[in-house]
Amino acid sequence: MSGSDLPMPASNADSAPYWQAAREGKLVLQQCAACGLKRFLPRHLCPTCWSDQTQWVEACGRGTVHAVTTVRRAPSQAFREKVPYVVALVDLEEGPRMLTNIVGPNAEQARIGQPVEVTFEVRENGVVPQFRIAGGNAK
Repeated sequence: MSGSDLPMPASNADSAPYWQAAREGKLVLQQCAACGLKRFLPRHLCPTCWSDQTQWVEACGRGTVHAVTTVRRAPSQAFREKVPYVVALVDLEEGPRMLTNIVGPNAEQARIGQPVEVTFEVRENGVVPQFRIAGGNAK
């Protein structure tokens, strides 16, 4: 699924470093400076210890499919030409779980427990981290 004409997710003060890193081809996570928890989605306070002391760390970009589904009916006009596409929960090696897309020519073969790796989808207004089946050749 090419994403060049899709809308970008909204950015805010908590997520701006995440989107900047994506433009640089990096997947980053917040890490709590107080308790060490690595987390995704970006947020102001640590959900474990409530500290506001956050640092950004680069993730290795590898994970495992936790859950997966294929969307065959577009939720909006922007996605009409994109169906079918694959949505998955991916457990990153660092611990957090991300809601994302599986992209690439073999995306519909994605299965629970399968290894995946990050790739970056260029859109008109930015870059979105997505995942592909590990070992695939789609960028």
